[in-house]
Amino acid sequence: MNISKLKKLPNQSQDRSFNSPENTRRQEQVRGRESAEIVANRPGTQPADTVTSNPTIISVSGQTYSRFDTVEDVVNQQKETVTSGLWSGNAGTLSTFFTSSAQTVSQKRHYVDIFNADTSDETREVQFALAYGHAEGSGSSKLGTEENPASKAVYSQYKQLLLNKTANRFVTAGSGSTDSIYAVNIQRARQKEKLDYGNWEIPLKNITAHDTNATGSVTLGSSMITLIDDSTINTSGTNTEAGIVYNIVSGSVDNGVFQSADPIYYGLFYPLHGVMILDGKMLDQQLGFSTNVSSSSSTTAEGNNHYLLYHSISGSAAGSGGNIGFEARNEQEITSTHYFVRVKNGSFNFSNNPSYVSGSVGDFKNSSFVGNPKAYITTVGLYNDKNELLAIAKLSKPLLKSFSREALLRVKLDF
Repeated sequence: MNISKLKKLPNQSQDRSFNSPENTRRQEQVRGRESAEIVANRPGTQPADTVTSNPTIISVSGQTYSRFDTVEDVVNQQKETVTSGLWSGNAGTLSTFFTSSAQTVSQKRHYVDIFNADTSDETREVQFALAYGHAEGSGSSKLGTEENPASKAVYSQYKQLLLNKTANRFVTAGSGSTDSIYAVNIQRARQKEKLDYGNWEIPLKNITAHDTNATGSVTLGSSMITLIDDSTINTSGTNTEAGIVYNIVSGSVDNGVFQSADPIYYGLFYPLHGVMILDGKMLDQQLGFSTNVSSSSSTTAEGNNHYLLYHSISGSAAGSGGNIGFEARNEQEITSTHYFVRVKNGSFNFSNNPSYVSGSVGDFKNSSFVGNPKAYITTVGLYNDKNELLAIAKLSKPLLKSFSREALLRVKLDF
């Protein structure tokens, strides 16, 4: 973006101190050209500043644009890392979890979207999705077709997205090579540049019994754990084709990794993709998931195992009275350019707002402005050399401008 000059709106200064026909024609031409950009703010009748009329100052204040000094007025490439809550409204904790009846049967076989409110709330939004994958397609039925079962398609999808090209299986520190995975996939727009590693925590409750198809009855136990990444003890992570990867371990944001000398590993965390891969073997072993891994040709193969993970997460928050939830933050690096707008006392003291003048020769409507005009700066427009408007900055409140007042405004553009 090549910004070379600025323009104050509605304070496009015109030389209106002398009501000559020549001046009137000039201000009318400028008024017609710029009328689409004017923000109407009548200066009103503010207490007069003490000013000695100076025709020299007044005559040079008739400018519409002011060119930036690229050395003094523009500061480029200012980088800042910003984090915010991951969930709707920039909330850092999500403690209510709902599914949707609008998902089709086919969609539910592959994944389940998790919302922050039930269907009666029109403001509800998708927060993340859960899926179950199996390398051989176990836990999903072929439904009498020759197509890949849903669990195999899911495993293959995450394998292509996250693993190196030569890898065929996810390998975790908990159980080694695993065919069975549960995926927590953060809604893409929420994660921005990436998830903030070291600043997320997901609660899971143990499961004591469930139907063969997890969309049915699921009974939760009383035990609960929380999972985090191991970035506090594994600061560099592991560099892969999918970016840096951390292990998922038991622990909490407040207290760090549980048994840091000998952690319990549950899976892999991919912050750049907003994905957590949980090892199905570890969830079976530690939380009693009893994942349905029936053959895809079996009549009991339709397990929809990802609903087990949904009940485990939602049950943790419900059982705690809402005091425990899925905590997470996103992170992004923002590059900013700062434009310093220097408004000298002799500049931009007039307005081409039609309400500023009256009569056919452009007399001031407020007679006290003669020799001592005033205007209010409400907007700054940034233009290129072709006079094309590239950006607009709004002030929080109108700024009084006169020959006895100067201003320094900073316009910040984030990229």
